[in-house]
Amino acid sequence: MVYCIAEFKAKKGKEEELFETLKALEPTTHTEEGCVQYKVMRKIKSQFAEGEHYGIIFNEIWLSKETFEKHCQTPHIVKFFEGECLSESGLVEKWNVNLFE
Repeated sequence: MVYCIAEFKAKKGKEEELFETLKALEPTTHTEEGCVQYKVMRKIKSQFAEGEHYGIIFNEIWLSKETFEKHCQTPHIVKFFEGECLSESGLVEKWNVNLFE
């Protein structure tokens, strides 16, 4: 299995809209071959967890690197990255995607 942590920092004032947009990706992704877990989460405050972060993450588990890479090429994910991350008018200021084994 492989594990993906995808972090997103919303543009100012767009945090809730970005969270809801990311949450809307969950149902379709859950039906994809190889998806074990795909969950969007927001950072919460704790005196015991004060690390730097973009504020919103996807915590993902995939059966293989190949199923993860196939997911990255699905229409709904391509549309999200093109419209929200790469476009000047998108909701995302910064993003960071990492894959682990």
